[in-house]
Amino acid sequence: MAPSSEQLVHIPIDDLRLEGALAIPPGARGIVVFAHGSGSSRHSPRNNYVARVLQEAGVGTLLFDLLTAEEDVDYSARFDIDLLAARLAAVTRWLQCQPQAAGLALGYFGASTGAAAALGAAAELGSAIAAVVSRGGRPDLAMPVLGEVRAPTLLIVGELDTEVLQLNRQAYARLTIEKRLAIVPGATHLFEEAGTLEQAARLAADWFRAHMQRAAAVS
Repeated sequence: MAPSSEQLVHIPIDDLRLEGALAIPPGARGIVVFAHGSGSSRHSPRNNYVARVLQEAGVGTLLFDLLTAEEDVDYSARFDIDLLAARLAAVTRWLQCQPQAAGLALGYFGASTGAAAALGAAAELGSAIAAVVSRGGRPDLAMPVLGEVRAPTLLIVGELDTEVLQLNRQAYARLTIEKRLAIVPGATHLFEEAGTLEQAARLAADWFRAHMQRAAAVS
């Protein structure tokens, strides 16, 4: 797969401008929009690693800052799932209008609280989202809308992240669409153990490729 050229983008949302990085490899079938967790940013080394794996698999990526620098210092804003989901949905609508995204399926990758934002936005946008992946996420924070999610959803959790694993099991039970709970052996919450982040990234890439290919076939 030819390398992706990364493009710095500024996304207008209401009276704000959010900064992001858009990379679409040649022949891509879709674009995955990343929603990072509390206290993180689009520069998250873990999400950037996953983004590179997705690009190598022929999937485009958009990493952006969910909050402005001023908003991010407000601790409560980091956990305002309704705000984050609305922001993510608005960014998705912006992406749908970009010529380089024309005809491409869209997906979400959420980590930590970003997973709840991804599921909230997926519930709002319905069939416009081809797939969702959560890594070490808190899908339970989107519990009220999980029954409305229509995008096939993969929940990836570390085996040793026991509390979050239990919360993911509860959220998994609430999802009513195609779904999978993948438990990565020996991994803790941040997937810092050797090979665990790579395994999570491969699981995500396989999920997105399969479901974006299906979405392209339907369209």
